[in-house]
Amino acid sequence: MSKAIKQLQMDALKKTFKDVRDMVLLNVVGLDAIADNQLRLGLRKKGIRLQVVKNSLARKVFADLGLQVDKAWEGSTTVAWGAGGIAELSKELETVLKKHEKVAKVKTAIADGRPVAFDVALKMPTREQAIGQVIALALSAGSRLIGAILGPGGQLASQVKTLAEKKEELAAAPA
Repeated sequence: MSKAIKQLQMDALKKTFKDVRDMVLLNVVGLDAIADNQLRLGLRKKGIRLQVVKNSLARKVFADLGLQVDKAWEGSTTVAWGAGGIAELSKELETVLKKHEKVAKVKTAIADGRPVAFDVALKMPTREQAIGQVIALALSAGSRLIGAILGPGGQLASQVKTLAEKKEELAAAPA
């Protein structure tokens, strides 16, 4: 393959992956054309794309893009990306790849440009879950602050009410 053709392929890879920070690298071997087409169509409906890449070219392109991938360049490599983030991508791929266990194996996952184990990627919260956790933390701190402010005032009001009720009882008893 000439240098010009390699450069064209690398430019195409850079264009495809320039904005991608979350992906999963797979080794898909022995999948027939019909099963491959069904796999790709099923994933595309969920917003996930697959592309087989040449290891030497992809290694250079990913290094230029700042993606740290070190140990995934053996055997054939298929890159999966899309969905809402690494958590959604990993969970969708896990369910789909269970059907194709013998022919598709996960090499590694890339989250925000850094490699993570696929098991860790499965346990990461989705974007919506992470936002929910942040909001819950902010609200819990606010509610604790309000409780600390209102707590002593409530205790004082309760004691004043109790004293007022005792005075009413004492006033009503002699009559």
